[in-house]
Amino acid sequence: MAAINPYINFNGNCEAAFNLYKSVFGNDFITFSRFKDMPSENQQTDEAEKILHVALPIGEGTILMGSDCPAAYGAMKFGDNISISINTHSEEEANKIFHALAEGGKVTMPLDKTFWGAYFGMLTDAFGINWMVNYDYQEAK
Repeated sequence: MAAINPYINFNGNCEAAFNLYKSVFGNDFITFSRFKDMPSENQQTDEAEKILHVALPIGEGTILMGSDCPAAYGAMKFGDNISISINTHSEEEANKIFHALAEGGKVTMPLDKTFWGAYFGMLTDAFGINWMVNYDYQEAK
């Protein structure tokens, strides 16, 4: 079955927030990347040091994740800055969950293979809840 994790978007202070969370929960980051780590065709030089993705394990099986919101998306507003991230065990499960949640909602990023080795998509469901659906190919090995 899929695992669910909270995902928080920030307006440029993701690193400071996650350094606090790291000190509070006492764990090390399992992922920490900046926008400058993306393939060059996707980079915005003025945002190179912003956080692309960070993941911090908290408790048993829960991972707190986050990123800075690119300026092109506009500033994040309270309530719009949190998504529920679902990690699935297969592309088929990702498709099933994604399409069911998207019914009556709005797809903001269609499911597709990504440069970081995942099958990933984002949507807002019919009730205004933001979802991220992910299947990591490297875990399938």
